[in-house]
Amino acid sequence: MNAEILICPVCGGALAQTGRSLRCGAGHCFDLAKEGYVNLLTGSRPGDATGDSKEAARFRRDFLNKGYYAPLREALTARYAAREGRLLDFCCGEGYYTAALAALPGLEVWGFDLSREMVRLAAKRSPAMGLFVANLARLPVRAEAFDWATLLFAPFREDALLRVLKPGGGLTLVVPGRRHLYGLKQAVYDRPYENDEALPPTADLRLLRTLRVRERITLESRADVQAVFRMTPYYYRSSPADRAKLEGLETLDTEIEFLLAEYARTD
Repeated sequence: MNAEILICPVCGGALAQTGRSLRCGAGHCFDLAKEGYVNLLTGSRPGDATGDSKEAARFRRDFLNKGYYAPLREALTARYAAREGRLLDFCCGEGYYTAALAALPGLEVWGFDLSREMVRLAAKRSPAMGLFVANLARLPVRAEAFDWATLLFAPFREDALLRVLKPGGGLTLVVPGRRHLYGLKQAVYDRPYENDEALPPTADLRLLRTLRVRERITLESRADVQAVFRMTPYYYRSSPADRAKLEGLETLDTEIEFLLAEYARTD
């Protein structure tokens, strides 16, 4: 692991690798997991008690492995195929998109997530990326360490993005499109609604362009229907009666739609 981009989450000092550990000058030490990632969370809560659960992480991995969201992965990698430099995938989840970016020549790819299980699964996808467990609110990364950043369906923190991006650095933000999973909403809700596609307001990031990705997919099993439902906020917002509407569905036809927005840091 190229530890030079990381800083100690306790004191902010530089980290250096010694054997299977990262250590700062003040003696704070963080061991590398056998999968190659490092947990840089601090506090009394155990690592598995933060972020998404093991069950949620595995639901996401199993669903994405079926290729249903491959059009988004292909569009994202196409945007970076000719680019060079260091990229940070914010809130990378189980690494489906991160690993695809890491396979591109010219990019040094890093990712982090609040969930240790998500990062552990991401590390199993590819040894070609640097991975760490961390809190977005206290990101243990050296200032201006990255040329690029990606943010897919994750909380937008402009302060964190600006701190880690180099002057002139670029961000690709992905939000659900208007008709994303509309077929799922039709199956669950009496009055399905479209997404608002709202992009976050920014002060120091300039919007360059947007790209829309739209496909129609058929979820081929009850497990896939349940998996995609659990990946969305709708699962937690739905009543038990609405959730039950999906339990008998063996297949589901639905649109998927994503909006990719590209920004540059203004200086």
